[in-house]
Amino acid sequence: MALGFIKKVFTFGKDKPSGAAPAEEAQDAPASDESLQQIGEEQTAVDQMSQDAAENPLPEQEGVSPRPADHDEAPESSSDADATIKLEVPEAMPPVGEEEHAGLAEPALPKGFTLGTTATERVPDEPVQKLSWFQRLRTGLFRTSSQLTGQITALFTKRKLDEDTLQDLEDLLIQADLGVETAMCIADTLSSERYGKDVTGEDVARIMASEITKVLKPVARPLELDLSHKPHVILVVGVNGTGKTTTIGKLAAKLSGSGLKVMLAAGDTFRAAAIEQLKIWADRTGSTFIGTKLGADAAGLAYEAFEKAKAEKSDVLIIDTAGRLQNKTELMAELEKIVRVLGKLDPNAPHTVLQTLDATTGQNAMAQVEIFRNIAGVNGLVMTKLDGTARGGILVAIAAKHRLPVYFIGVGEGIDDLEPFEADDFANAIAGLGS
Repeated sequence: MALGFIKKVFTFGKDKPSGAAPAEEAQDAPASDESLQQIGEEQTAVDQMSQDAAENPLPEQEGVSPRPADHDEAPESSSDADATIKLEVPEAMPPVGEEEHAGLAEPALPKGFTLGTTATERVPDEPVQKLSWFQRLRTGLFRTSSQLTGQITALFTKRKLDEDTLQDLEDLLIQADLGVETAMCIADTLSSERYGKDVTGEDVARIMASEITKVLKPVARPLELDLSHKPHVILVVGVNGTGKTTTIGKLAAKLSGSGLKVMLAAGDTFRAAAIEQLKIWADRTGSTFIGTKLGADAAGLAYEAFEKAKAEKSDVLIIDTAGRLQNKTELMAELEKIVRVLGKLDPNAPHTVLQTLDATTGQNAMAQVEIFRNIAGVNGLVMTKLDGTARGGILVAIAAKHRLPVYFIGVGEGIDDLEPFEADDFANAIAGLGS
């Protein structure tokens, strides 16, 4: 038999501690004849295996030590009636070392997965730092500023300021939608300071920011509300997709947040989702909402909204209108009708006519202002979508030509992404300068 053979050793009887045994043990029932017979057969088998092992000892092998004699001997105790089995378990297999692991093949994982070495503790995410207003504005005007400043830097590399470079500079500024008047002012100022001298991109950026600020300062004004006559009616107009409804929601948030009672009227009865969209904004901002069915008369809704706002003593009534292409005569006539109806209720109404302008439209925005000003009497602007793809230079050209107040600019869809227009910030962002 092998040295590592696992032996069953029977010890008949229970090892009792010294002293009197409990009464229950003293009264154990005698073993049955069948149990005694089974125990005897098992003992005979063990004795036979022990005799075989003694007659045929295993030869000693190199590196293998014989088992000590005391481990090979069976216990002397063999007279008790009960049997206790003691099982000798071989030592546990030692853990596989790094050498053994190195030879194991790694499982083939599907594409997109990899095996990690050790589990690492997850590092908590750092709090996201919200960009400042100027940082968001500069990001929104990045396309305009980066293209313009890059071209200007290339223009003045290794060149002195002369008539040719001044003409090239004016062309670049006009292509950036800054307008002919502003481009000429920048070129004239640069000529008076640096003519015949070396010019850097920083020189041009500084002068450009200064001249743009001069154009925008007069139009950067707050929206004035006359609350002595309630409600103050704000009519929001503009072509399709310029962000009228979203702008109304943002304005309502600012006004209601300051404690004013605001009513929103869904005058865009032509777009399927416009009524529901404005209703959501009213709920979010705590404003009163008034709407009608799709396709209803927008002028009739404006009349009803004014009467209700006056009865409920609302401070501000903001009326949404359907997006109209400025070249559609019949649609523009409908807008003109809304203005006439409001004028019959209050000679000064609508008190403010806000036009939303999409910053991505470029020169087309100039034509929009001209037509809406003639039809609806626009007296203030909101520039929207200055959020990364803008051509915001057109606002400078519009300000220089129409002198209309620019009340707000928007750089995103969030409720806080509409801020009062600041001339210095806007000019510095276009010129690529810091705040």
